[in-house]
Amino acid sequence: MFYHLLYQLIGDDTWMRIFRYITLRSAMALVTAFVVTFLLMPPLIRWLRKNKVGQPVRDDDVPEQVAKTGTPTMGGLAVIVGVVISMLLWTRFDQLYVWLALGIMVLFGAVGFVDDFQKIVSNNPKGLSGKIRLAIEILGSVVFVLVAVTYGDLGADLSLPFVWQYTWQAMPVALFVLFAAFVMVGTGNSVNLTDGMDGLAIGPVIVSAGIFTVLSYLAGHANLASYLGIPYIAGAGELTVFAAAIVGASLAFLWFNCSPASVFMGDTGSLSLGGALGAMAVLTHNEVLMVILGGVFVFEALSVIIQVTSFKLTGKRVFLIAPYHHSLERRGWKEQQIVVRMWIISIILGLAALSTLKLRFNIWG
Repeated sequence: MFYHLLYQLIGDDTWMRIFRYITLRSAMALVTAFVVTFLLMPPLIRWLRKNKVGQPVRDDDVPEQVAKTGTPTMGGLAVIVGVVISMLLWTRFDQLYVWLALGIMVLFGAVGFVDDFQKIVSNNPKGLSGKIRLAIEILGSVVFVLVAVTYGDLGADLSLPFVWQYTWQAMPVALFVLFAAFVMVGTGNSVNLTDGMDGLAIGPVIVSAGIFTVLSYLAGHANLASYLGIPYIAGAGELTVFAAAIVGASLAFLWFNCSPASVFMGDTGSLSLGGALGAMAVLTHNEVLMVILGGVFVFEALSVIIQVTSFKLTGKRVFLIAPYHHSLERRGWKEQQIVVRMWIISIILGLAALSTLKLRFNIWG
């Protein structure tokens, strides 16, 4: 809004020209999202408590988690509102990728909201049917990618970390759409599975979104992208504002979610934030890099997949319980130890992801 009202309407001859800079608007988006989310959280928590919107817990959960039954959930609503308001103020309205990423965040958040609502109303930790949930996420992701490829500058290309330029240009569109949709749905649900302890998921989300502020800016800058040998995607730079808004809103949420948590984000928050990260990975052609950057999320999801697959095939469990963070808890690790150590791992993986910008090799000779 400020870009169009203060810069485009008044012109480039005044100090208002500072609003054309992505870096300034990103910084302001971060601050705005933080303030809005921070101000919304206390009244939201009071409303959730008054209406007994508490977190149900599985019967087979560890005792420490069972004790948290009834803690207000769906705090992700404040995060979504904080990001949306911040984007309306600081982004450019003529950028397709921003609206697509924001749309996926809201769609995944809506799916999570319905899931949370069913858990609370029916007092059933399973919530919304998994098949219905996945169907909506997959359909939304497929439409998202098709629109980005058809009306945007997003080519059906695959880029690999550590490799100079593209490794597979103009891959079949149908294959790319399916792959990109898988990345988005996988990221959304991986963050959802990681959200099982106070501050556990939101920490890596902040790290990942922070890294995407850099990756988005570089992907949208022709000269820098060419210098680094990464895909240039016109319009992707505006995602820097989106990523910064997520960082700000997530930091505000962490204020209330750190141990002992006053509120949980619920599926409303974890799915929306995971979907947003997946969307940015696709729109900047960092789909494969997301495996490194979101390594904590990937491992947590793999622990569930391995556990379920092993039990169905052999009747035996690989881990004491899945996701893996609960297995560590049953082994005697304290919750705060697990959370902080996961944050440390996430920061290291984030730095590793950034290092791929310079550690690239020309395999073409």
